[in-house]
Amino acid sequence: MAAADPWVQDFITCDVCNKPTQQFCNSCQVSLCDPCSKNHIDQLKFLMHDIVPFLDRKIQLVCPECQHHPGQRCEANCLQCSEPVCLKCIISGPHKEHEVEELTKAYENKKQRIAEDTEEIKTALIPKCQRKTDYIENRMSMTKTQFDDIKKESKKLRQLWHQEVDSIFDKIESMNQSHREENLNALQAYHIKIKNLISKMIETVEQNEKLLKTNKISNVNKYKSKLELYRNFPEKVDLKVPSLCSSTYQGKELSIEIGDFRAILKQSKKQSLSADVTIRKGGLMDNVRIIITIPTKYKSLYDVACVGKAEAWILGDNNTITRIDIHGTVKDTVTTNSRNTPNRISVTIEKELIHVYSDFDNKTVNIARHGKSETLIIPPKGWVPMGICCTRSGDILIHIYLRGKNKIISCKVNNIKQEIYNNEQGEPIFKNGIGKLYMSENNNGDICVSDTNANTVVGVDNTGRVRFQYDGTPARRWNLFAPRGIVTDALSQIIVADYNNNCLHILDQSGRFLRCVDKCGLEKPHGLSVDSEGRLWVGCESGKVKVIEHLKND
Repeated sequence: MAAADPWVQDFITCDVCNKPTQQFCNSCQVSLCDPCSKNHIDQLKFLMHDIVPFLDRKIQLVCPECQHHPGQRCEANCLQCSEPVCLKCIISGPHKEHEVEELTKAYENKKQRIAEDTEEIKTALIPKCQRKTDYIENRMSMTKTQFDDIKKESKKLRQLWHQEVDSIFDKIESMNQSHREENLNALQAYHIKIKNLISKMIETVEQNEKLLKTNKISNVNKYKSKLELYRNFPEKVDLKVPSLCSSTYQGKELSIEIGDFRAILKQSKKQSLSADVTIRKGGLMDNVRIIITIPTKYKSLYDVACVGKAEAWILGDNNTITRIDIHGTVKDTVTTNSRNTPNRISVTIEKELIHVYSDFDNKTVNIARHGKSETLIIPPKGWVPMGICCTRSGDILIHIYLRGKNKIISCKVNNIKQEIYNNEQGEPIFKNGIGKLYMSENNNGDICVSDTNANTVVGVDNTGRVRFQYDGTPARRWNLFAPRGIVTDALSQIIVADYNNNCLHILDQSGRFLRCVDKCGLEKPHGLSVDSEGRLWVGCESGKVKVIEHLKND
């Protein structure tokens, strides 16, 4: 039994009038009824026509009519002019001596390009855009939550301020609403743009798939790729989400800020706020001032933790932690119960000293009481504590390490409240390795971290989301950026000790570089702390402590 002809249908109509077909033009590849056969020849009388009974038809490519020589069909493609040409064009016409190729070859090459474009749009670009829309929808939800949290925090802080300063909070809420609408509008516009782009790509795919099925060279030859247009769609939308933060300075001033707006209330006595409200314009000093250089008994200093306005605990190259005043006088000592030097020190809100052991015998966080060291926190089994930082809420941040992996846990005694180790994509926030993480809490709740493995500073918000990364590049120092101790000041600025370049980097609360503090005689700065007067205490590997004033006095 003969195989069925795929071209035979139950009822085949004329391509011109939709009546039953009897004829077929092999030259033009059209089905014709008897009346339309004569009209077809008359209308295209300058072209050769091979009219045969429909069952004797031959399926072949349709070559277009030459634009320069009526009655001639094109058989080649001019590579110089990118257009179909006939033999007369090549021999004596306008395309004489031009390089040509067979029209069928050009047709196949073009169809291959259409197929490749269509495949990339379907398998790569549309899914990529779809993922982007999912990401934007998630960001829109997160943005709404962020601004709602700011509004809630603003209401809570409002209770601490006197009735006369209502105008400040009205300003804050107005700015919050304005930024909220601006960010959501930007996200919505971007969302619509991506969805429109997907619609256009789907339309292009449908058009391309029709072209892939046609055998008409003219239609295929008109195809123009839109791939570059689709590849170059905007990758992201820039958002500016301000942070609302407040702090009490020396127990006498209450400050609050959002974006570029900052206000301070001065207290005449505890819980009694005066109506002296100003917009604070204080900032970095043009030239920082060295208050004093304090020599110590240590050959190398590893860490500093300030207590009040004129004292600090210091940790050096032995197992004794010493408390000194700003003149270098020893006020207290704690001899640890370890054969090795503790890793890091910090001071709780009750001004108690805590320190970390990470040697073979002892892997604990300890607190010093009555001159003795007592175990305070035991990390999860197998994990080694490497660094600590006390927060304003009384929680303790601990850097722990296990088989090359690093993470930060937030603890209240032995209860782990939060773990920070992966970003939103599930990738490690901190680089693998045995290096240390130095931590500090900013006024807006961010945790600022010096990662010595990656030589970067990372800012993480209170949900564990990465807000920024700083690699030292904007400072343009000679040597590789090597961050060590890190603190934040009353203006929410981030100060980082740069071990390799003998300087301090100052960043704003969003991780943007402001300036470097150098020419202060810093010798491989390592430990860093800030006292209640806002002064920086810098512990250097030379064994000296430099006390530096860097903020203007209002």
